[in-house]
Amino acid sequence: MHWIDPACLPETRGKLTQFLLNPHGELDGFILDHARQVHFPPHLAKQVAKHIVIGDRVRIRGVKPRDADIVAAVTLTSAQGKEIVDEGPQHANHEHRAEHDGRQMDAEGKVVLSLYGPKGELRGALLEGGTSLRMPPHAAAELKAYLTPGAYVKAWGPGVKNRFGSTIEVEEIAYLVDAESLSASDM
Repeated sequence: MHWIDPACLPETRGKLTQFLLNPHGELDGFILDHARQVHFPPHLAKQVAKHIVIGDRVRIRGVKPRDADIVAAVTLTSAQGKEIVDEGPQHANHEHRAEHDGRQMDAEGKVVLSLYGPKGELRGALLEGGTSLRMPPHAAAELKAYLTPGAYVKAWGPGVKNRFGSTIEVEEIAYLVDAESLSASDM
């Protein structure tokens, strides 16, 4: 998004409550105030990790797709005023990654937030325990009910866990019917 003037874009502010990882373990977004997803390209991951931490109040200038609660960041401003601008990837420095860097993982729990790609396409879900589930848009569209807040699911696939969080690229997903009835009886 290096061609867009960030000063002309609306500003979103909030407290960073969780980082999001892509399937290679790189930062590619975060959650503001437990409710809004912010996406940034992985080539900004090192700068974001250096200047922004969980708990910071941050400012974002970016583009919001019509049908999804996500902001595709063009500029991120840290609590200390450090501005990180998406100038596009530096192709000479951009490393080629393997298709999957992760090991087989599984996670289960209640979906608290649907996750989207930068253009607003459904791409996964965030579980109550903090693990993000990721999948291609065509698969997510077919599995929308599994990725809707309130659903109880278990997912399997290659995943990554590091100091910023954990993510699974979903190969299989199932409803946890017993978890719903247990949760309802606890109330």
